[in-house]
Amino acid sequence: MLKEFLAFLKEYKIVGLAIGFIMGAASTSLINSFVKDVLMPIVEPLLSAESWKEATLTMGPVHITYGSFIAELLNFLILAVIIFFVTKKILKMQSQQK
Repeated sequence: MLKEFLAFLKEYKIVGLAIGFIMGAASTSLINSFVKDVLMPIVEPLLSAESWKEATLTMGPVHITYGSFIAELLNFLILAVIIFFVTKKILKMQSQQK
């Protein structure tokens, strides 16, 4: 049974998947901090509120809070670009090995 388990881990590359998941979680918190502490103070003067989290758009009785959405959008875009470049580099290295 132990041999089957080790074969499973090797065949489906579970260890690499686990490492990737852990690195993804760590990079997410790093990107969140970068956006919150570095980018948003730069963007904040452009928003119509004292704090970027409180930036709202009011249309009659409707209040749309868009400040935190902008921060999450920046988080997503930065993380997507980083994943794109890392994946591109890995695929290039794999194609060179073949």
